[in-house]
Amino acid sequence: MLTAFKINQTFVGLLFCSLLCLSFVDVQAQKAGSPFKVIAFYTARNDQAHISFVHEANQWFPKMGLKYNFTYDSTSNWNNLNAEFLSHYQVVLFLDTRIEDPAQRLAFQQYMENGGGWMGFHFAAFALTPSDFPQNWDWYHNQFLGSGSYVSNTWKPVPAVLRVEDKTNVTTKHLPVTFKSAPNEWYRWSNDLRKNPDIKILLAIDSTSFPLGTGPKQSEIWHSGYYPVAWTNQKYKMVYLNMGHNDMDYSNHMVKDLSSTFQSESQDQFILNSLFYVAGRSGK
Repeated sequence: MLTAFKINQTFVGLLFCSLLCLSFVDVQAQKAGSPFKVIAFYTARNDQAHISFVHEANQWFPKMGLKYNFTYDSTSNWNNLNAEFLSHYQVVLFLDTRIEDPAQRLAFQQYMENGGGWMGFHFAAFALTPSDFPQNWDWYHNQFLGSGSYVSNTWKPVPAVLRVEDKTNVTTKHLPVTFKSAPNEWYRWSNDLRKNPDIKILLAIDSTSFPLGTGPKQSEIWHSGYYPVAWTNQKYKMVYLNMGHNDMDYSNHMVKDLSSTFQSESQDQFILNSLFYVAGRSGK
């Protein structure tokens, strides 16, 4: 009996070691896998808060790429948004605006319909008629994003308590049920995303955030309501995030950053999870 017991102990030990080795090999294989490629488009004009976000995004993403095995390029040349150029990338980011040229719009739509990945931040979803960015791209604003037109926003940029709306989605993996965001200007939309069967809302503003905003206009302070801030359209590999407007100090004839979009650990986790999701990978 003692001999059999020792043999069983030896077998269990060998099995445990084998499982550890397999786990190690699996982790190493994931790290050694071919990196995916990300291209970020931006304009970085006019709004200093958006420009601030673009600059920090172009520093933060390359650092994350070195850590998590993806490459990151960025360009302000929207003429690159064509089928040949996009064929070299698995993920496209819109950091601060959208496409205006009809040929580029068509190239982007075809890229997404053929399985490309996309993440858009903040102003990338903005559309308001009349304005410099009218709602004149129905596929993008009503079908792809689903949000329709911009309606209003909070002011000044402040943090919000965000609530995870879909705990099963890989983009929300390892996130607490609620967490504090980085400061941001929060948008409200004309379409109710909850009524769109293709849209899966990932994050929304939690009621503990209210009142949200400081004004000075009373319309810029939200006291109640339902406000999605990140979602995916399940017909595509995409995630839109309302984040991307930093708090700025415009006093004394100077412009100074007062916040960073990448200062919330949980929000950073969500951004990275989303990036891996639209790239077709399992997650960070």
